[in-house]
Amino acid sequence: MRRRFFVDGFAENAAALRGESAGHLSRVLRAEPGQLYELSDGHELWLARIERVAREAIDFALVERLEVREPRLAVTLLLSIVKMDRFEWAIEKATELGVSEIIPLAAERSEGALVGAAPRRAERWQRILRESAQQSRRLRVPDLRPMSSPESAFRSGEGNRLRILLSERPGAQPMRSVIPVDAGTAALANANPRAISIAIGPEGGWTDAEFSAAASSGFLEASLGENILRTETAVTAALSAIMFALG
Repeated sequence: MRRRFFVDGFAENAAALRGESAGHLSRVLRAEPGQLYELSDGHELWLARIERVAREAIDFALVERLEVREPRLAVTLLLSIVKMDRFEWAIEKATELGVSEIIPLAAERSEGALVGAAPRRAERWQRILRESAQQSRRLRVPDLRPMSSPESAFRSGEGNRLRILLSERPGAQPMRSVIPVDAGTAALANANPRAISIAIGPEGGWTDAEFSAAASSGFLEASLGENILRTETAVTAALSAIMFALG
């Protein structure tokens, strides 16, 4: 299966790869003129042939336009800031699992030092998303939004969508009960099952005020079981369940 890379755009039957991606392709993958790769600008997908290889720049000639398959789901991940290695692992796997948008959350129980450091990590996070999207052969890189308070993020997104808040409270419904699997599911009555927001809290859990704000914005509390999961484990478990049911 051919590797896929992201470019800024296509013009006059040509495209160019620059920066770290070009360096990886030239030095690590030993790119040579004549080799074929897939290129995406987030909208179009082309089979392209390498014409020229330099250390930090690779020029392509476009060979054939390829079929574009748009994702069936538009999933927004509202992810609370946790320890950076765990947060970065989580957004990498979330990209592989098909999320469309990621909103980092400065939850009340997120560590203050981590929240303060988060804006300086945005460029690194963007690079992680890009590399993960290329590896998983996605059409486009997920959108990384600026860090937000939970209350503000809960209100974001179009109204007609399914909204799920992971919860460890005893009254939370099982995840399988809130994911719509057919038109008769109660959760589907006023929600579009192709547009989903899922919110995942910090290690200390959500506060009462955050639970209240989520409920006011239409979020359904859902549980992944009796065991308490790390944030990054909850990300992969929840997204896997969503993709299995609806993807």
